[in-house]
Amino acid sequence: MNRLDFDKRTAVVTGGAAGIGFAIAKRLASSGARVALWDRDTRALDAAKAALGNDTSVHPLDVSNAAMVDQVARDTADVMGGIDVLVCSAGITGPNNVTWEYPVDDWRKVFDVNVHGLFYCNRAVVPIMQRKNYGRIVNIASVAGKEGNPNAPAYSASKAAVIGLTKSLGKELAKTGIRVNCVTPAAVRTAMFDQMTQQHIDFMLSKIPLGRFGEVEEIAAMICWLASEECSFSTGAVFDLSGGRATY
Repeated sequence: MNRLDFDKRTAVVTGGAAGIGFAIAKRLASSGARVALWDRDTRALDAAKAALGNDTSVHPLDVSNAAMVDQVARDTADVMGGIDVLVCSAGITGPNNVTWEYPVDDWRKVFDVNVHGLFYCNRAVVPIMQRKNYGRIVNIASVAGKEGNPNAPAYSASKAAVIGLTKSLGKELAKTGIRVNCVTPAAVRTAMFDQMTQQHIDFMLSKIPLGRFGEVEEIAAMICWLASEECSFSTGAVFDLSGGRATY
């Protein structure tokens, strides 16, 4: 594993206590970054801090609460002396149902986390990055946001919204030192699979030409490069991590 240069950089990872988020936080920390984990699972936060070391700060947070996000962003910036990197990894899949039978409450929950929560985090951190005229934001979307997975209308629509928000924000900040990009992974086996039916998991695997699910370390490798200073000419862009599935 190559070491990226995050010396003297501070990074926030939402949903960073487990799964893809933790793999990203681990890669950032091993490359010299001071990392702050934002997650609603306090037990997982404690375990992640123990694994990553005392230089990691943890912040219990429900990203769907805008006021809480604003406060935690201010607290994190105070503790860490600013925020150079934001990776938005927090997300939920919601149940698997056809659109006309999809529960309205579950639709709202998926959008509250995947879209509204990500928007709140981007919105809160940009002014902090503007103080130094430097920043890297990486939003995690999904190939489902490009292609639309059947029986996952809320998840697919929410991830399409993440792509649109990323493109908009990237253009708004293009004349600054802040870059904003997103990634569109195919399925990666994490605890999120517990929210899906086996039929839906089998469908997702059948769509991947490589014939396997992605590994969290593979996702982290791409995201951490996008979060680095080396990523200087890409903004408002979408990077595939789909094992050959994506067609555009």
